[in-house]
Amino acid sequence: MKAFVVRPFGKKQDINFDDVHKYLIAPALAALDIQGSTTEVFLEAGNIRADMFQQLLVADIVIADISIHNANVFYELGVRHALQPMRTFLLRANVRKPVHERTAEDDVPFDLKTDRYLAYDADKPAEILELFTDALRQTLASERADSPVFQMLPNLKGQDRASFLPVPQSFRDDVDLAFKTKRVGLLSLLAMEAQDFFWASEGLRLVGRAQFNLKVFREARASWEALYKLNPHEPEANQRLGTIYQRLGDLEASDQALQRVLDNKDVAGAERAEAMSLMARNIKDRWRSSWQGLPPDQAGAAALKSADLLKASERYRHAFQENLSSYYPGLNALGLLTLTIELAKKLPDVWDNRFDSDQQGAAELSALELQRQKLAGAVGVALDAAKGTLEQTGREDRWVDISVADYLFLTSGKPGRVAFAYQQALAGAPDFYFDSARDQLEIFQGVGIFPEKTQAALAALQQPGGKVAAKSPLARVILFTGHMIDPPGADPQRFPESAKINAEKAIRNALQQEVNRTDGTVVAIAGGACGGDLLFHKVCDELKIEHYLYLPLPSDMFRNSSVSPAGRFWEDCFDELMKRFSAIPTLSPSPDSVPQWLSVRKGYTSWQRANLWLIHEALSINAKYFTLLSLWDGVKTEGLGGTYHMRAVAQEYGAALVTIYTSDLLKAGSATGS
Repeated sequence: MKAFVVRPFGKKQDINFDDVHKYLIAPALAALDIQGSTTEVFLEAGNIRADMFQQLLVADIVIADISIHNANVFYELGVRHALQPMRTFLLRANVRKPVHERTAEDDVPFDLKTDRYLAYDADKPAEILELFTDALRQTLASERADSPVFQMLPNLKGQDRASFLPVPQSFRDDVDLAFKTKRVGLLSLLAMEAQDFFWASEGLRLVGRAQFNLKVFREARASWEALYKLNPHEPEANQRLGTIYQRLGDLEASDQALQRVLDNKDVAGAERAEAMSLMARNIKDRWRSSWQGLPPDQAGAAALKSADLLKASERYRHAFQENLSSYYPGLNALGLLTLTIELAKKLPDVWDNRFDSDQQGAAELSALELQRQKLAGAVGVALDAAKGTLEQTGREDRWVDISVADYLFLTSGKPGRVAFAYQQALAGAPDFYFDSARDQLEIFQGVGIFPEKTQAALAALQQPGGKVAAKSPLARVILFTGHMIDPPGADPQRFPESAKINAEKAIRNALQQEVNRTDGTVVAIAGGACGGDLLFHKVCDELKIEHYLYLPLPSDMFRNSSVSPAGRFWEDCFDELMKRFSAIPTLSPSPDSVPQWLSVRKGYTSWQRANLWLIHEALSINAKYFTLLSLWDGVKTEGLGGTYHMRAVAQEYGAALVTIYTSDLLKAGSATGS
């Protein structure tokens, strides 16, 4: 979250405004993990007013000190009040003059007299730090307009900040490359790094979209939740979270996120229809869970008894009516309505039990059949329009083709025609298209409706060689970090060559213990430096643990800097390890380099970034448990990017820390005479 502070500078009228910032404003922002300052931070060439205007528009909160009649402060406060309705906080020093000595200069300007502000003692500003921090927290949580402009003009809308937050092209390029190469861990790292910049929201949006499209929903959730915190009314963030929570099995959170979209008065048309459709999908998921897993002779009755069946169909139908060019909700409404009608015909006793008389049941069924006829016609027209648009533009859309096959499944009486439509739609398609098409068919199969068409269609969905069985979820990922072999003459010794054998034994014991305590599959990640990294990979081979190599630099460059100085033995180990992997992820093109867009971040090194990258890569494996195994000398004064830094960050991400102390290896070596 970003703040912009509007205040006088230096000492004016016996108030040291720099001290007020140092002892009151800055500590409060730090306590709330809010970044930001005044126009002093704008050091790049250019017009400082342009930076100032941009910050007044896009800052999550603006703090204005109106203690004295400072023209710049009032001008900037006016700009903020004109651009954004909320999150502007006023501060003012207590007037220390007796009442009879006060002048107009000591009063709050007339136009601000009705606005609330927090007063502080200019000599002791830190005295109200706790109160000020809490007041800022409440301001950020409030949805009340504090701008007098927006209060007086209730139909006025605040500016869309997204249009004024240019994301550096080099960051866009990094996100695009990570997306195209499916580097999930790198995308998570980019999302984390973007949050340090004033364009954080749009950087998060880029990463979040990439993660969403890659269907890595756990990582996407983190990015979209961060964007949601910056702006709880953000329609796209809530829309995406609605889908993400549903995919992760949290339907309640999904409903809440989607309701926020529907409650937003600025959302209309296709965007509103999409939110309504996603709400209907949640109801459909609840309905499906009410009968899924039951024997076929019981599933149909349970499915028909559930009130969620018609409720989901109605919600989908309303979404379709909101935007008739969106065939997806209409097709789902038609599918669920068809299921209701066919189940009612198949199980008349179950259907009639919903009504006071059989005649009421028959009348309702007739009404549903008429509704189905109208809906089928409307959905058919929407699909024809979608196909026509594609033909006019010369484009292809496999989802349209699959939807046409789904429509034929619901409306055609010829199983062979239905099977052919699916074959045409899915010829040469990736597996996830097959999975999507199979999903609806399996619902009909599960409740015993349209058995001939279902059997024919499912047969058409069999890929050559059969469907590959899904891998079982990973139970634990183990990330290794550790010291390299000491250079000759190192004093004090941290990890000498003589401790190599003892280190290998210790790594083997630690790895075996992690495997023994884990019920399920274990995978491992490490770099390739001489010393701990290469020993770790060797032991993984011996214990038959699946392991992956990640390098912060291109392989030859890394070999020169982190392997060769230790000698031929380690070079041979590295070269042999390289042969095991056809593709090795790397981070930076050269030592001590960070991307251009990151170069303005002080004290951020390529080695620090490499540690964070490895942690995110380990997390992206999406194992149930995360262990960091470290070979460490126990020294806590390393610079950022060392083993201590890696341990501290990994622990923040929930890693179990397993430590091999090099001092113990040295003692063991002395005891055995090695």
